[in-house]
Amino acid sequence: MDPFALVAVKFKEFGNFTQDVVDGIFRWQQNFNRRKPIEILKRLQREAFSDIMKLRDRQDKVERMLSFYNSSKGNLFQGASTQVRGSMDMVGAMFLMDSTDDQRVKMIETSGIQTGLDLRLVFETTIRQKDMLVAECLADGKFQNSIVERPLSLSRVLYAANVSDWFSAVAIPLGARCKDLGVAMTSSIEEKGFSEYSAYAPSFLNQKNGCALGVMVKKSNIVASLGQFVSELGSQQTSGTARCFSTFGQVVYQLTQGTKLSVLGLHKMPKLATQRLNLGAMTLPVGSLRPSNSERAVELDYDLEVGTSKKEDLLDGSLALMIESELDETTRIGGWIEIKRANNRHLQWAVTMSDIPEDDIGWGINLRGLLQGPRSWDHFQAEAFVNFSLSERFRVQPTVVYLADGNSHIPGIMLRSSWSL
Repeated sequence: MDPFALVAVKFKEFGNFTQDVVDGIFRWQQNFNRRKPIEILKRLQREAFSDIMKLRDRQDKVERMLSFYNSSKGNLFQGASTQVRGSMDMVGAMFLMDSTDDQRVKMIETSGIQTGLDLRLVFETTIRQKDMLVAECLADGKFQNSIVERPLSLSRVLYAANVSDWFSAVAIPLGARCKDLGVAMTSSIEEKGFSEYSAYAPSFLNQKNGCALGVMVKKSNIVASLGQFVSELGSQQTSGTARCFSTFGQVVYQLTQGTKLSVLGLHKMPKLATQRLNLGAMTLPVGSLRPSNSERAVELDYDLEVGTSKKEDLLDGSLALMIESELDETTRIGGWIEIKRANNRHLQWAVTMSDIPEDDIGWGINLRGLLQGPRSWDHFQAEAFVNFSLSERFRVQPTVVYLADGNSHIPGIMLRSSWSL
């Protein structure tokens, strides 16, 4: 073979080998570059997982330290939320009378009709998800002879502790009422009557009795409550300070799904101290609860007067029976009777029926009477109203009222407007 041809063949074979080597290197580099992001991601994933596990361990340690700190030195109001509710209620009345003699004026006073303007602010704070702290401020202009400025003052403080599903306790250091310790029978929109002696409940449920402690027990379809009140009745320079210890009890039995029957009573026991002790607010000398001979004599001779009320009115207990039935979501019918402890012939009664939807026109009829004997109708009162819910927070109630006492009769017209905040 020609030496030149042999050299040319060798160069050609070397060129092909060189090209194969170069192509292999490029292919290896391309495959390496393709695998490089995947390897990087796998490596980052391993590193990130390790860092996440370390952070999680640290977070667990911090949470354990915080839980230990909160359990040992936690604030009772930590995480508590406060809701503010307000209401403004204005009532006016016009009575048609031929003359304004004492008997007719006494009829209007006996009816207990509340006219005027009051403003109420209620602060409710939820504590420990079950307990409730309530503070109420009130500027009450009702029962006043003229429209005057009334300062907003603290009227009620209440703490309700729901210990379990069947047991709860209530402490009220200021402005305690029987209905605060009792079982609610009516909705909040209906419990406001036009008179002090509301057709929805006996009057002693709304009377303030100073400070109180109470408990409530629930069992199946029976609810029972018991409370003790302590209130100041007044003082005299010669006889000392008068306190009243009142015991309230109520048992509610649910007859059917929408019908409830309630038996409730209030027993009052006066305590007259011959010495004028001033130990401070909400301070009682417990050892002096047992009356001495001199104190018993003072009780017999002491005719207690507070304003125009006599001792019999202030210290008389009551026993009442209530029933309420819900015919549908908005229609309710109910009634109650009340007997005074000092005079079992003193019988008050009331019957009511109402249909008050939240966003429509409603109506209501209330009948109430007072009996002093089997043939004696001392007082009769009838109210018929129409409820206009102009918005979710404003309603107007025009009312026709009729008062009868013996042979005297007084018709009247009333108007209520209520705003809720």
